[in-house]
Amino acid sequence: MTTDTTGETCPAIRLGLRANLAQFSLLVVVNALVGGMLGQERTVLPLLADDVFHLSAYTAAMTYILAFGATKAITNFFAGTWSDRYGRKPVLIAGWLIALPVPAMLAWGPTWGWIIAANILLGVNQGLTWSTTVIMKIDLAGPERRGLAMGFNEAAGYVAVAATAMATGAIAEHAGLRPEPFLLGAAYVVLALGLSTLAVRETRDHARFEAARHVSRAGSEHDGELTTRQIARLTSLRDRALSAASQAGLVNNLNDALAWGLFPLLFAAHGLSIAQIGVLAALYPAVWGAGQMLTGWWSDRIGRKHLITAGMLLQAVAIGLVAAGTTFSVWATAQVLLGVGTALVYPTLLAVVGDVAHPAWRARAVGVYRLWRDGGFAVGALLAGALADAYSLTTAIWAIAALTAASGLVVALRMYETHPRT
Repeated sequence: MTTDTTGETCPAIRLGLRANLAQFSLLVVVNALVGGMLGQERTVLPLLADDVFHLSAYTAAMTYILAFGATKAITNFFAGTWSDRYGRKPVLIAGWLIALPVPAMLAWGPTWGWIIAANILLGVNQGLTWSTTVIMKIDLAGPERRGLAMGFNEAAGYVAVAATAMATGAIAEHAGLRPEPFLLGAAYVVLALGLSTLAVRETRDHARFEAARHVSRAGSEHDGELTTRQIARLTSLRDRALSAASQAGLVNNLNDALAWGLFPLLFAAHGLSIAQIGVLAALYPAVWGAGQMLTGWWSDRIGRKHLITAGMLLQAVAIGLVAAGTTFSVWATAQVLLGVGTALVYPTLLAVVGDVAHPAWRARAVGVYRLWRDGGFAVGALLAGALADAYSLTTAIWAIAALTAASGLVVALRMYETHPRT
C-alpha cells in the first residue's frame, strides 16, 4: 500500500488499462456525462435562436458557440496547470459544481443573454471536466495503450453527445423546445457530481510514477522540468508534431462549430422536421464517438500521422457534400463520413500529445493543445457566421471544407510520427 498526494491510502501504483480497469471504467462513465451536457444543446439551441429568440443574423445566432468555445479553450489551459498543482480530482469536482445552474438557465432563461451566460459556465465545466478525465486516463493507461485509452475516452463523450442530441430532439418534437429537453442535463450534473466526489480517485501519482521511469527519444529537448511558457511555445510552434496537432485540433473543432450552429439551420431551411434534424445532429457524433474505440486502438498499431492526415481530408469531403446536398439521405451520408473522419483524428491527436510530452509536464501540454483545439469553436462561430451573413450558408460551408483540406496537408508535411513502436 502507498499514500497518494491527497493523503488517501491506495494500492501500489501500476500503469496499464487492465491494472486500473475499475477507475478507468468509472472515468469513462463520467466523461459520458460530460458529453451529455454538451449534447443537450446540439439539436435544440440553434432552433431556439431562430424560433424563440428570433435572431435573424447567423453571426448573432452563433454567439453562444463563440462564448462556449472561448471559455472552454481558456479553461483547458488552466485545467492542465491546476491538475499538476492541486491534483486531478479537485479540478474535476470544481467543474461539476460550476455546471449546476446550466440546465435551468437554458430551460428558463428569459433572454438570449441568459443562454450566452449558460454557455460561458458550460465552457468552464467542459474545460475542467473533459480535460481532467483525459489527463487521468493518460495517467492510468501508461505509454503502451495510450491511443486505445483516448479512443475510449472520446468515444464515451461523443456517443453521449449523439444520444442526448437525438433524445432532446425527440422530446422537443413532442413537448416543445423548452424546458423538458434540458431536464436531461440536470440529471447528468447531479449524477456526475456524486460519482466524482465519492468514487473517483486521484491519479497524479501515476504520472509521477511514470515520470520516474520515463525514457525520452535520443537527443530530445523534452526532458525534465519546463516552465509553462516553454511548454506553450513548444506545443504551439517549436515541436513539429505538437504544433501540427494543435492546428489540426483547431480546424477540427472549427468544423464542429459549423456542424453544431449552422447545419441545423440549413436542414430546417430545406423543410426537415425537428425529429429529422435531431437524427442528423446525432448521426455525426454517434459515428465519431463509436469509431474512436477502433481508431484509437488502430493508431497504437500503425502510428498516428497517417490517420490524422486521412481524417482531415475525409472531413473536407464530407463538409463539401453537406454544401452540395439538398436531401435527408445525402446529408445523412455526409454526416456519417464526417463522423468517420473525425474519429480518425480526435483520439489520435491527443495520443500525439501524450507521446511527445514528458510525464512531468504532460498535463500542461494537454492543456495548451486543448486551448488551441477548443479555440476552434470560437474561430468557427465567427468565421462561419460572418461568411454566412455576407454570402450564404452554402458558401460558408464550402469555405470551411477548403480550410479543412489545407489543414490535412499541413499535417502530412509537418508532423513526424510519434508512436514509440513506430
